[in-house]
Amino acid sequence: MGKDHRKLLNNLETIRMSAGLTQQALSEKAGVSRVSINSIENGVYVPSAVLALKIAKVLKCSVEDIFQLPKI
Repeated sequence: MGKDHRKLLNNLETIRMSAGLTQQALSEKAGVSRVSINSIENGVYVPSAVLALKIAKVLKCSVEDIFQLPKI
């Protein structure tokens, strides 16, 4: 996918809020900055596979629950 982030859909904000976490709390648990979480939620930044897995683990869901490719 490279840097073509427009093709990656994400539910990070919804799932994070459902988990009762702020961006700051999630960032601390995942080991990244709050700005990184904000950038992912706003579709500006596509996380690495490692970061996506860390976020999913913190949120107790699958990566696919958070990130999806659009239907073709």
